[in-house]
Amino acid sequence: MGAGAVGCYYGGLLARAGHSVTLIGRQQHVDAVRERGLLLETDAGRETVPMAAAMNMSGAAGAELVLVCVKSDDTEDVGRALLAHLSPDATLLSMQNGVDNAERMTAVVGREVVPVAVYVATEMAGPGHVKHNGRGDLIIGRRPASETIAAAFTAAGIPTTISANAIDALWGKLILNCAYNALSAVTQLPYGRLMNVAGVEAVMTDLVKECTAVATASGITIPADCLQSVLALAEAMPEQFSSTAQDLSRGRASEIDHLNGFIVRRGEALNVPTPVNRVLHTLVKAMESKVQPTV
Repeated sequence: MGAGAVGCYYGGLLARAGHSVTLIGRQQHVDAVRERGLLLETDAGRETVPMAAAMNMSGAAGAELVLVCVKSDDTEDVGRALLAHLSPDATLLSMQNGVDNAERMTAVVGREVVPVAVYVATEMAGPGHVKHNGRGDLIIGRRPASETIAAAFTAAGIPTTISANAIDALWGKLILNCAYNALSAVTQLPYGRLMNVAGVEAVMTDLVKECTAVATASGITIPADCLQSVLALAEAMPEQFSSTAQDLSRGRASEIDHLNGFIVRRGEALNVPTPVNRVLHTLVKAMESKVQPTV
């Protein structure tokens, strides 16, 4: 559900491994997949993976597993729309940015949604064409179905770890996103070139300190090497643009309210100052106002 870069990449790997997969997404992608299959581009080359595609929620009917890959703003709406089509025993995975999507969707669908921390660099290179730029591993919450899911994902080439502390992992991913997404969007630079700009490392250091303070005040355990892991991402994915940068370049609303904006709101509630996050959140919102139609 949500056949963007993340949904297409993991859907493509699962379909390639022999699973029956349906992508639910926008018309241009659905039409392309129906016509020729999904074009999956990785370091190993390009291949076309046949699979089903749909533009409405009925594509989820009968599914044993639903990978929810939509933007955080759409979580509740998608949950309500899926309700009429979900099998009683279907498992839902929240493979989204942010830390509270699984909780928000659980409240809507009336069943526990499994949180998943997704570590992958992907982009849509054209209709029905997904390009993989790095990583691809997952950390999924420990639930009754998690062992079966992890085994199927691992067999499909998706490194998957089960954790009782998936929320802590999601906070770690949130901090990573807060460090890179807004800066890549404002500068329209990929991570490698971004880190070569004077002062960026110092800004990221301040961002991580703010996010870690908010996480700690929220009762979340953040690894001591969090900053080093954040700074190392640019070397691992030097050509990657953040999802926020990609959204703005295509004239779409971003998830910044659920990234730096979330840190700002949580910081206010906990009396933890977040001035750097506030500035970057405000800058991205200002950029969104240039490309989004006013109401």
